[in-house]
Amino acid sequence: MKTILKGSDVLKPVLIIAVLFFTAIQSNGQKLKPAVSGYAPVNGLKVYYEVYGEGKPVVLLHGAFMTIDDNWGQLIPELSKTRKVIAIEMQGHGHTPYSDRKLDLPTLASDVDGVMNYLKVDSADVVGYSMGGSVAYQLIVQSPKRVKKLVIISSTYKSTGWLPSLAVAFKNMKPEMFANSPMKAAYDAVAPDSTKWAKFIDQMLVFMRTSFDMGDNNIAKITSPVLIISGDNDGLDKVELMKTYQLLGGGVSADLGPMPKSHLAIVPSQGHVSLMMQTNTILDYLNDFLK
Repeated sequence: MKTILKGSDVLKPVLIIAVLFFTAIQSNGQKLKPAVSGYAPVNGLKVYYEVYGEGKPVVLLHGAFMTIDDNWGQLIPELSKTRKVIAIEMQGHGHTPYSDRKLDLPTLASDVDGVMNYLKVDSADVVGYSMGGSVAYQLIVQSPKRVKKLVIISSTYKSTGWLPSLAVAFKNMKPEMFANSPMKAAYDAVAPDSTKWAKFIDQMLVFMRTSFDMGDNNIAKITSPVLIISGDNDGLDKVELMKTYQLLGGGVSADLGPMPKSHLAIVPSQGHVSLMMQTNTILDYLNDFLK
């Protein structure tokens, strides 16, 4: 624990909560075995995936430094009762090996597209959390026909969608902050080559500090229904978030016209990490939106 908390005071609360989150998931996460799992050869990388249940497909994209089980372990058992759940571990995460290949959103979105091709899934609902949410935005921009409905949990399509304090936090992150952490323990448990940890962290820090913007015009062109779920204090700039919702057709007076097909949910008293611990709340939103 002491090793994790070295560095900027700005990061201490974030890392403490992250430790609690990983500990809670590892202690209480349901260990449902996938019906199918394996590696899809896409873009020079073997991308790991797991498939659960039967029905209309829904693709799950995890957050930074996470695995399928860390991010979705509480949700998959419920979602898979009525849906075919396809969970993917992105470059360097979980079972998917580290690669020197440049890590960026277009490449990660192309990987997801490739896994869907490999599994012969023409289109699916897509749910992304944090980094996975940005990948999901990129996927629908690059390959709009792939996505039937889109769910974005605590994420954005541009760097300026985060509060400025997050950019400062990312800048001050150091590799040693992650040493002896639950994130590293999760990595060591499933990574094909755990000696790549240091390179993976360095690559991820570069990725997190790199600005991105998919363009307001591209977001406004999205025709699929979109559900945005955000914690009221999850680090997203709520003014920018409202602008995003307006680009998707929301932010109107539904008493004077039709209800928009895209929805916005702000969960009170939740931060970026704690939001994903609200399993029942998120399930309720997902079930209502995806049904």
